[in-house]
Amino acid sequence: MSTHSNQIHPQSRLAPAAGEVKLLERIDSLRMDANARLDQRRKRELGQFMTPIPVARLMASMFVCDSEEVSVLDPGAGVGSLFAAVVAELAARTHAPKRISVTAFEIDPMFLPYLEKTLEECRAFCMERGIKFSGEPVQADFVGYHDGALFSPTVRRSYDCAILNPPYRKIRSDSELRRTLKKVGIETSNLYAGFVAIATQRLRPLGELVAITPRSFCNGPYFKPFRRIFLADLALKRIHVYGARDAAFKEDDVLQENIVVHGVRSAASPASVVITTSETPDHPVCRSTLVPFQRVVRPDDADLFIHLPPDADDGVLEPIGHLPCSTQDLHLSVSTGRVVDFRARELLRNEPGQGCVPLIYPHHFGKVGISWPSKGRKPNAIVVSARAREILVPNDTYVLVKRFSAKEERRRVVARLYDPAGFPYPLVGFENHLNYFHRNGHGLTLEIAQGLTAFLNSSAVDRYFRTFSGHTQVNATDLRKLRYPTEGQLEEIGRRVGRSEAQDAVDHAVECVLGLGAPLGTLPQG
Repeated sequence: MSTHSNQIHPQSRLAPAAGEVKLLERIDSLRMDANARLDQRRKRELGQFMTPIPVARLMASMFVCDSEEVSVLDPGAGVGSLFAAVVAELAARTHAPKRISVTAFEIDPMFLPYLEKTLEECRAFCMERGIKFSGEPVQADFVGYHDGALFSPTVRRSYDCAILNPPYRKIRSDSELRRTLKKVGIETSNLYAGFVAIATQRLRPLGELVAITPRSFCNGPYFKPFRRIFLADLALKRIHVYGARDAAFKEDDVLQENIVVHGVRSAASPASVVITTSETPDHPVCRSTLVPFQRVVRPDDADLFIHLPPDADDGVLEPIGHLPCSTQDLHLSVSTGRVVDFRARELLRNEPGQGCVPLIYPHHFGKVGISWPSKGRKPNAIVVSARAREILVPNDTYVLVKRFSAKEERRRVVARLYDPAGFPYPLVGFENHLNYFHRNGHGLTLEIAQGLTAFLNSSAVDRYFRTFSGHTQVNATDLRKLRYPTEGQLEEIGRRVGRSEAQDAVDHAVECVLGLGAPLGTLPQG
């Protein structure tokens, strides 16, 4: 079932009132002034990428929040753009609250004068509308502030709304910050996940959270502990995806796929989730799709990947997600290339010669198959030695997949058949930026490898993969998570496609053999 609308959200108004516009314009001028004064090195260290007003307003519009008294938490406030957008949104509604209180955390003292100015602006805005307003700026590390006291209601107050653009920064496993998060039961490799988890715990029951974050937490092994906490504590209501990876924070040249998440603190899983998309924050039209929650987080998925299907009516995504086989069923293994070039520099050679075997990099991917050797700065060969034998594999038939796709590439999953017939060597090396499919360290049959290559290169797999992966990295774990056709189906795809890698031929073979678009029960199994 799906519904489509040009409106941003059922709760939002089509256009802001004049007073809102002026308020948010004044706050945005504070943001730009502060941004110009920031030390760029410290900005990167703290992940200080402040929220533009179009993004802030979209986020604020997601709150339902119909109480007469509303408390708002902003865990990394900066100049206060986010909580100001919430105040503007709530105060301008027909049934506005009678009292709004804001608690704004900010670690950098440079922001405090801006933060106090924003709170004064919000107080004046509310006073004009007969709304009581109180604001508390807290100059503190949001994570450190809650060390040991997070779950004590007598010490820490709870909130109706939390809105946040958390800092994006990796956390070392041996850091004090990592230890602090562990004390409050949060295991994560990135600071933004810690902020979201703590902010969720600060909500009262049925309190609402809206956060803009990288999409990276939706899949992969590193964020699995966070996903477990996140989905246990928060009932997802809406996820908004920006199509352009450089759109949300273009002023800061941030290139990553961002999503805005809206949820309610509750242990109950929602029946459905609204998935909305827009190309940029300024884009006036938003596509809206109502998706059953079991399609967003599959009940049988122990890793709790979060899928963002672009259209609930897509006749391809559901069948791909329910194909009959796992890699284990097919006796397939997926490994990352063993050759880390900077660790084996003395063994690498630009040109193949005596005592050398091929070393395959992603740039050896040709339009068809592997184009080796190639001209350029990267080596083409590796010297066989006792040490090298540990990182080489038998020269056999494999399917190679790029671990990183360039942002300009049309495909997220890019696979090539490695056929040993063109390489008269006993061994081969696969560089660390490649994944490779094998069977217990040895190669595949040519028919299986051709079919598997075509399947991975198909438009159907690319579309499905994008539902749970929002970045250009393709991990071995992601490839293991995919569902696959049976061995017989892969062989049939291989026979139909042969060595052709023309997209039309690949898609036609995959669609015909798998019956894509047909009801799930009618998918061929042979």
